[in-house]
This record gives sequence, structure tokens and C-alpha cells, in this order.
Amino acid sequence: MRPPPVGDGSVRAAYAWLSRAVEPGHRAMWAYVSAEGAVDVAAQLHAGEGPVVLQRAVGARVGSDDSVRDLHRAERAAVRLLIPGDSDWPGDALWPMQQVAADGDLDCVPPLSLWVRGAGSLPSLLARSIAIVGARASTPYGEQVTHQLAAELAERGVCVVSGGAFGIDAAAHRAALSAGRPTIAVLACGADRAYPKANEALLDRISRDGLLLSEWPPGAAPMRQRFLVRNRLIAGLTAGTVVVEAALRSGARSTASRARDLGKPVMAVPGPVTSAMSAGTLAMLRAGGCIAVGSAAHVLDAIGRIGDDLAPHEAGPSEPIDELDPQTQAVYDAVPLRRASPIESIATVAALAVSDAVAAMSVLELLGLVEVDEGRWRKTRQDQKQR
Repeated sequence: MRPPPVGDGSVRAAYAWLSRAVEPGHRAMWAYVSAEGAVDVAAQLHAGEGPVVLQRAVGARVGSDDSVRDLHRAERAAVRLLIPGDSDWPGDALWPMQQVAADGDLDCVPPLSLWVRGAGSLPSLLARSIAIVGARASTPYGEQVTHQLAAELAERGVCVVSGGAFGIDAAAHRAALSAGRPTIAVLACGADRAYPKANEALLDRISRDGLLLSEWPPGAAPMRQRFLVRNRLIAGLTAGTVVVEAALRSGARSTASRARDLGKPVMAVPGPVTSAMSAGTLAMLRAGGCIAVGSAAHVLDAIGRIGDDLAPHEAGPSEPIDELDPQTQAVYDAVPLRRASPIESIATVAALAVSDAVAAMSVLELLGLVEVDEGRWRKTRQDQKQR
């Protein structure tokens, strides 16, 4: 006999129960819900039935049913529960995670549901998005680079996604908000909680102008293992991940690793080799498979639309000597900097006939690169200063 449904029997209540009963990121749970549906799975597990591996995952939570309470608490906190099939469910953004999870090779499964605080449209914001993550113990250098990157990307219509933590995360969120654009903070606790507490004002601002996002129900506490689970979601929702600063062992690098598993661009900002907070990004760049970036243009080049967001070719300022033909270049190189020389000596150094040296010297004089002094030649004083 099939056990009665959980909570009020609705699909949303079933997803609410599952979000508390089993920790997010559980591959077997995701696969079973995808095959059987949330209502049947929740009812089975609540009754102590279903696959043994999932019963073990539920553990002592099997007898409790806080789904209705969680939904009411969410409503009071202006938090809504998104489930597959909702108009705001980010199906397109999560498609790479779904494909990887279906292949079964990597432990990087999509969320079953999402608790969201804020009025923004999640699919719209994620349609053009980037994760910017990094060290909590950030340096002034890292925060400055983060602000520049995040603000410029936000101004270009890219939604900045991060984890709401101290350091680089907070700098990225603040920069996007300062540019007048929404940003998304993905949390490792309930969307109604401010963690860290010192970032409460920032998180409130994000919820007004952007979104707070969590896989855990209202009231859920931040726990160490939940941050790693959260990191896979930051990587999975966005088009690419930028690590600004990171220690050799860091959550930011785990986010980058997840992005790489999903086939998404991974970027790192080079930093001072004397800084411990740049050791992680240096290691990423040395290992390969990571793009060095230093500007919003670099990031857009990696994640942008083909033909629209290519970074301009970077080169130093051009000089007249860049366009010289080999023979004229040889004469120019033979002209002394200070003490003028006769054309015969210059021709000898350049290994050219005097007539060819004279022709080349005429071109160099027209370009303002050489000057004559009583029949002798030298580079112009302006050219000397530039050197």
C-alpha cells in the first residue's frame, strides 16, 4: 500500500520536505526523483520505504515533516521555492549539470529545488552571468581588481554571481550593485539567514536588487560541508568562473574545479608572487586549462557571444620605426644616438652601398627620426629622449 503524501500532498510540499530530509547534491536522490517524481519519492522515504541508499541518506529525519512549516516560514521571509516546471526555474543554465549527472561520471548533480529571496527573474539573470570568487582573507590588490572586473562586467549586462562571503565575494557583489546592476549570492544556509552576520546589510541589498539563492530550507544553518556543495551550484549556474585570489587550498579553487568538470571556462587573475593569496591562482595557471585574465574584456572574450564580445588585440603604441623596410631599418640602427657620423660610416655599419644609405636616410629624415648636423647624421633628440 502506497504511503500517504507528505505535508499537504502538493508537489511543492514534497520538494520542500526533500530539501530538508536529504542534503543537496546527492546523486542517487536526484536520479530517483527524476525517475519517480518528488511526491512519490517523498512519500516513500517518509514512510521508511524506497531505495536503501536513500533511506540511509534521510536517516533520523525520516519521521519529521516540516514542509508546511518551511513553506509558511519562507512566505513570511519573502522567500519562494522554485521547482522544476516553474517559469522561473533555470533549466537552461542547469542543462550542463544535468548532462554531466546523467552520464554518471562526475559527482556534480543539479539541485532538486531552489529557495529564492528577491523579485528578480533567475533565468533572465543567469542568461548572461559569471561567477567571481576568491579568498575571504583578500588583499587590497584582490579587492581592487575584483571591483574593476565586476563593475565593468555588470555595466556590460553580465550578472555577477558569488557566495556572499567576506573578501572577494563581498567585493564582487558590492561592485555590481555600485554599477546599478543586480547580483546573485548563492548561500550555504537558508535564504532567510544572514551569513556571515556582518554582511547582513549587503545581503539585504542584494535581495532588493538581485537574488539570494539556496538549496537549503529557511532557517538552515551554515555547515562546513555545505559550502563545498554550494560551490558546485555557483559553478553550475554560470557561464564561467573567475578566481581572483585563492590560497593553495580554498573553496574558490573547488568552484573552479567544478566549472572545469562541467566544461565551462575557468579564469584566474595573476597576482603578486609574494602574496599567499595569489599562490592558488598561480598554481591554477601553471597547471594549464585556466585562462589568465586581467580585465572585463578578457572575461567577455572567454564567455561572450561569438562576434560580439571578442577582446581587442592588445599591443603597445605603434612607432614610425615599426613600418620600416629591412634596408631602411638597417640604416636607422647604424645611425648613432649622440655623436653624428658621416653617411659613409653609417653605410659601412649598415653593410650597404652609400647610395642606398642616402636613399634610406631621406626616408628617416622625413619621418623625423634622424637629423643632419654639418653633413653628419644622428638620431633626433626627441627619439633619444624616448629611448
